[in-house]
Amino acid sequence: MEKERIKKEVVIIGGGPAGLSAAIEAAKNGAKVTLIDENSRAGGQLFKQIHRFFGSSVHKAGIRGYDIGEELLEETKSLGVEVLLNTVVWGIFKDSLLGIKKEDKSEIIKAKRVLIASGASENPLSFSGWTLPGVMGAGAAQTMVNLHRVLPGERVIMVGSGNVGLIVSYQLVQAGAEVLAIVEALPGIGGYLVHAAKIRRMGVPILTSHTILRAEGKDSVEKVTISEINQNFKPIKKTEKVLKADLVCLAVGLEPLAELCWMANCKFFYSSILGGFLPLHNKNMETTVSRLYVAGDVSGVEEASTAMEEGKLAGIAIAESLGYISRKKTRKKKNLIQERLFALRQGPFGETREKEKEKIYEMF
Repeated sequence: MEKERIKKEVVIIGGGPAGLSAAIEAAKNGAKVTLIDENSRAGGQLFKQIHRFFGSSVHKAGIRGYDIGEELLEETKSLGVEVLLNTVVWGIFKDSLLGIKKEDKSEIIKAKRVLIASGASENPLSFSGWTLPGVMGAGAAQTMVNLHRVLPGERVIMVGSGNVGLIVSYQLVQAGAEVLAIVEALPGIGGYLVHAAKIRRMGVPILTSHTILRAEGKDSVEKVTISEINQNFKPIKKTEKVLKADLVCLAVGLEPLAELCWMANCKFFYSSILGGFLPLHNKNMETTVSRLYVAGDVSGVEEASTAMEEGKLAGIAIAESLGYISRKKTRKKKNLIQERLFALRQGPFGETREKEKEKIYEMF
């Protein structure tokens, strides 16, 4: 006997900044929204982000990430969004069928529209000793410090000088750790200079054109060897330095968590700038699979502010596709969001992402 299907109008997979923003916009315009998140609390990365956001007031400038998370959760509650926590979407099939599991119970959901806002995962880095306890992703360290109030190490080597590496280094110092060095393979700093300046003022060296050679220890990390590298990223002899450290944090990029998009047979595009393979989508954030949308890092790794704007865009587009709002009314809203996205993607880092997004739209 076929398992009974539960019918939903809009299902959003992932309760981070993109998913919450989409849920709010879709619900505001009359759609009945169900938000699914595998964690015990929605909000995603926002509750790990204790720093103030940049940009303008519309981008929540000056507000800390966890406060933004609280605002979004309160708004979803007031709009009557159904939130399923501790729930995993284990499959997506033809005609918008979703397989979900909550506790020990599996169910099949039939949705009119689906938005995948599953975020991204941290990239690993292989080196001698990388499996020792005390080697972890920077995001894992940030979770331990900012959510669980546990300091994972006292003497830290951070690998990677992108925004994640710089921000987490700063937060580890605030939590009482000593960051011995930020090690960066490229000849220049990868993140925003405002973050780099803050960590340099705290006395943390940023070693560009350097790499980690090995981590050593009996039961966990006790010391780390780093080295200068040449333009071919090969270690330069006699430049090794041995540092006594008990924690190595890896901040070497993120990759879109797009397994559900692969399962749904979406067409993909590879972009090293946006994190790797990501589903093709148009300016409404709809994929090549009809009625399936994406938003946030799964559609290309950027910042939380960008994820929220893409979520809003997807939420409005979904409401429009269901007939809750006319194309005429959505045109102005969409244009405003596109303008805000364009503003977020300015500068030496953002412009390349804007060009990549335009490529994706053209290929759709």
